[in-house]
Parts: sequence; structure tokens; C-alpha cells
Amino acid sequence: MTQLVLLAAAAVFPLLVSNPYAIRLAILSGIFIILSLSLNLLTGFSGQISLGHIAFYGIGAYTAAILSKNFGVNFLICMLAAVVVTALFGLLLGLPALKLGGYYLAIVTLGFSEIVRLVEINWMDLTNGPLGINGIPKPALFGVKLSSPRAYYYMCLLLVALTILVIRNILESRVGYALGAIRGDENAAKFMGVNIFRYKIMAFMVSAGIAGLAGAFFAQYVTFIDPTSFASDQSTLVLIMVIFGGIGSLPGSVTGAVVLTLVPELLRGLMEYRMLIYGGVLVFMMLVRPEGLLGKMNFKHIRQQCSAAADDGKGGS
Repeated sequence: MTQLVLLAAAAVFPLLVSNPYAIRLAILSGIFIILSLSLNLLTGFSGQISLGHIAFYGIGAYTAAILSKNFGVNFLICMLAAVVVTALFGLLLGLPALKLGGYYLAIVTLGFSEIVRLVEINWMDLTNGPLGINGIPKPALFGVKLSSPRAYYYMCLLLVALTILVIRNILESRVGYALGAIRGDENAAKFMGVNIFRYKIMAFMVSAGIAGLAGAFFAQYVTFIDPTSFASDQSTLVLIMVIFGGIGSLPGSVTGAVVLTLVPELLRGLMEYRMLIYGGVLVFMMLVRPEGLLGKMNFKHIRQQCSAAADDGKGGS
């Protein structure tokens, strides 16, 4: 019921708000929601740490931009191509990297992100280097161009809903149970006959493909991209969104992305103190609630604490 109410509220939001800037912030929040969901699938639900997730976002953006501008490819085909290309890059990176795991995987993904950034800067014939790609055609559906902020908003909302639906179906399937087992205890999962490497690769590819989807929409929304849009610090931001909202929580990814997209804008009037307060809020949050805003609570541990407290109370009486 709560989910339906939130979906209805999101659907009527652009009808109640006429400020284009507010709608733009909502669209950017939606893009970061998709990114956070994709990273949470990899990190929160399969236990694989990635510090270079923004690379897939950039690959998806450049794929859509090049196909759209240079070859006049349809918007939907550009989106699909971006998903396929980034999923293939996820496969190529995952085959060697996932054999490492842990912090080694994090280092490899960070290095991959830097390689992609250097390619974006130096491959002038393909990416136009530091100048980026401008004049990306506005997307069109069934011959009608998406030109108004509201049209982009509803397209973004549709992509967010589809992303949540896809990830939820994965998590409730046999694949999701296998990923949960791998995250919980990889050795035990292997002993039970779970094909560890296969399911890790699947999670990596799907996660990369969803990040590419976000990048493709971003490119055709802003109509201009350059390498600075996909710097390594953006990977850190997305990871913070996942942690802030709650690792292993789909509502947490949505909440973390929305809050950490809007808070810097709400603090913009404070000028030089804005990022200081922003950082302070993050640190305070991690100290007070390290599992995130909507992270999964350890109810067994809570029950044990309550039982211990009850026993102490009986002993003292």
C-alpha cells in the first residue's frame, strides 16, 4: 500500500509543481536512483564491492550519444544498445576481476573506471575528447519528441519503476536466493552446490547494464556529455547513496539517492558552508545509524538484547 501511495505521489508531482528547476532535480534524483539500485544489486545483494561503477554509466552515455548523433538511431534502440554494450563490458571485466573478490575487486573496478575516463579524454575520433559530445538529439517516442520537463520526468519515472521491477524479480527468483547465499557465506554456498562464479557474473552484468541505462537516459536528457560527467568521485557518491539509504535495501537506494541529491541544493544558500554541513550530516548519520536509513535491522540481535534486559530486570527485583 505504501508503495502505491509513493508511486501515485511521484506521478502527480510534476502536475502540482510548475518550477522547471524542481522537476529537473527530480529527474536527476531519478537517474541517481537507477544508479544506486544497480550498485546495490552488486554490493548490497551479492556482496561484491565496486568503486568504479560510474564507468558503466559513462559507457552507456557515450554509446547512446554516439548512436543518436552520428547515426540517427532511435531513442529506444539507443537505450537498448547502451544496456547491451555495458553488460558486455561488465562480462569482460567480471571474468577476470570476480575471481579476486573483496578489496582486490574494488581496486580493479576503480582502475577500470580510470581507464574508461582516459579513453573518453583521448579517443578524439570517437568521443571528441575533453570537448565532449554536444547537440545530442532529443529523444522521440512514436515520432513525438520529448521536449518538456514533464515528459522527461515521466520517462525517467518509468525507467525507475522498470528498474525496481526487474531487480525485485531477480531477488525473488532462484538467482536472488543464490546471491543472498553468496553474500551470507560464500564457502557455505559453494558447499551447497551454488555456482558462485556464474551468479557473480550474472549480477555484475545486470548491474552494469542498469548503470548503462541510466547513462543513456542522462545523455539524451542533457544533450551534452564530456568526461567530467563521469569522474571517479561520482562512483564514490553513488556508493555513499547506497550506504546512506541502506545496503541490501531497495527502498534505501531510492531514499539515499533522493536525499543526497536534494540536500546539497537545499544548502546552496549557505555558500562556502554548504559542503561542510553536507559532510557533517553524512558523518553523523554513519555514527548514529551505520546500517543506513532503511537498512535491514538485525532483529535477532535486538531480541537477544531485550531478553537480556528482561532477565536483568527479573534478577534485580
